[in-house]
Amino acid sequence: MHDLLLRDVRLVDLDGAGTQAEPVDVLVLDGVVAQVGPRPATREGRGGNDVPEHAIPVLEGAGRWAVPGLWDHHVHLQQWGLTRARLDLSAAGSVEDALETVRGALASGSLPPTGVLTGFGHRSATWAEQPTRAALDGVTGEVPVVLISADCHHGWLNGAALHRLGLPPGDGVVCEAEWFRAYDLLTDLPGSGTQTAAAVSAAVRDALARGVVGVTDLEFGRPWELWRDRHEAGGQVLRARVGVYPEHLQHVLDAGARTGGPVAGTGGLVTMGPLKIISDGSLNTRTAWCHQPYADGHLLAHPRGAANHDAAQVRDLLATATGAGLEVALHAIGDAAVHQALVAFAQTGARGGIEHAQLVDPADLPLWAGLPVRASVQPAHLLDDRAVTEQCWPDRADRTFTLRSFLDHGIELVLGSDAPVAPLDPWLAMAAAVHRGPVEEDSWHPEQALTPREALAASVDGRRLCPGAPGDVVLLDADPLAPAGMPSREQARALRSASVSATVLAGQLVHGR
Repeated sequence: MHDLLLRDVRLVDLDGAGTQAEPVDVLVLDGVVAQVGPRPATREGRGGNDVPEHAIPVLEGAGRWAVPGLWDHHVHLQQWGLTRARLDLSAAGSVEDALETVRGALASGSLPPTGVLTGFGHRSATWAEQPTRAALDGVTGEVPVVLISADCHHGWLNGAALHRLGLPPGDGVVCEAEWFRAYDLLTDLPGSGTQTAAAVSAAVRDALARGVVGVTDLEFGRPWELWRDRHEAGGQVLRARVGVYPEHLQHVLDAGARTGGPVAGTGGLVTMGPLKIISDGSLNTRTAWCHQPYADGHLLAHPRGAANHDAAQVRDLLATATGAGLEVALHAIGDAAVHQALVAFAQTGARGGIEHAQLVDPADLPLWAGLPVRASVQPAHLLDDRAVTEQCWPDRADRTFTLRSFLDHGIELVLGSDAPVAPLDPWLAMAAAVHRGPVEEDSWHPEQALTPREALAASVDGRRLCPGAPGDVVLLDADPLAPAGMPSREQARALRSASVSATVLAGQLVHGR
C-alpha cells in the first residue's frame, strides 16, 4: 500500500447530484483515500507525528477528470492473454474460410512451443455447413489443431488434437462440460508456461492502461494459485476476486476460504470470489436453455438448448456455497436457465449474481428484484450476437440484454467483458450499453439502453472517491459523460475514445507518469 497526493482533479459526477466539478485534491494514505477536498498540508504519521506534504509523492492532475478505478466483473484472464496470440478466426464466415486460415498458418511453418496450433474466434451458428473433425483433418495432417469458438463453449479439434488431449474420436465439435475439461488442459501442455506468463503480463498492462484496477477472474482450475504465483514472481498485478468451479469446491471448503477473504501471498489485492456454476450453454453454440425452441431448433439435438444441471443440483450447490460463506456466480444465458437460477437463489437465500442473463422473461423481473442477486452483464456481446439472435431468437430479440429493465426494477447491475469472448475493455462495454450497436449503425432496441452515467456507475464496483474508499483512481483527459444531451451514437463515441492518462492502484501509480 502506498501514499499519494493527486492534486487538482475534477470528480466525475457518478450519481447525477449536479455538483460543480471544481478541482479538488485527493489524498491517499496507506492505499486508502484519506481526504478529498481543499489541499491537505499534513497527515498524521504512524508514530503520531505530522508528516509534511512534501514527504508524500504528488501526481499533478492539471484539471483532469477522476473516477474510481474500473472493474471488469467477469473475465477469464489467462485465456484472454493467450487468445491475443492465437490464430484469429473471427472473420471466418464458413467452414472453408476457417480452413483457409488454418492452411495459411500451417504453411508458415511456425507453431507455438506446445506444438499445438490453437485458433480462436469463429462463430459457426450462422454457417451453412457445420464444423467436422473430418474437414479439419483434411487440411492439417498430423499437426494437432484446436479451434476455440468465440463464445468459448465449443472446440473444433482435429484427430491429432483429440488424441493429444485424451478425448474420444468424435466427428463433431466438442462442447460444454467435455470441452471445458479439455480447454483447461491446453495451459498444461509442455512448453506453455513461458508463453502463458508473458501473455498474462501483457494483458494486465493493457488492462491498467484502460483504467481497470480489478477483475472477477473466473478462470478454470485453481486461479488463486495462479495469482499467488504472479505476486511471488513480482509482476505487475491487478486486484482480483477469484472464482472456484464445483470440481474444486471441496478444496476451497477444506481450506475454510470465504468470499472476500484474502488469498495468502498476494498482499491483500486478491480475495476469494464466488462459486461459479455454468447452468446452461451459449447462443452461438445453441446450447443456451430457453422456454421456447430456437427458430432453427428442428436442426438441433436439443431444440430449446439444454440445462447442464437439474434444479435439485443447482439448489444443492447454492445451499452448499451459502453455508460455507461463498457467494455464487451462476451462468445463465437462456430464459429457462435464468428462471431456474432465480428460483434456486430464492429457495436457498444465496447471494451473488447471475452471469450473462442474455435472454430474460419479463415475468421473472419482480422475483429478481426481491433477491440479493446482481445482474452481471457483458454488453459488448450484443455487438457480436445480434445476427445470430435475429436468426435463432427472432421472436424474442426485444428481451435480450435488458439493461434498462434491470435498473427500472431496482436490480443491481454490474458490467464486464467475459474476456476472451469480448475484449477486456470497459469503455467498449459502456459504449455498447449506451448505444447498443456499432456507432456507425442505428441502436438495436434502444429502449433497453443505459445513459453514460449509468454505464460508468456500473463499472466502478459500486465505489466513489471518498474517505475510506480504496485508493484506486483513474485520471481521464476529458469528462466521459460529455457531450450531455447528444444522441447515443455520439455518447458512445465519447466513451470509446476516453483517454486514460493515469491509473492509480492502492495509492501506487501503475500506468502513466
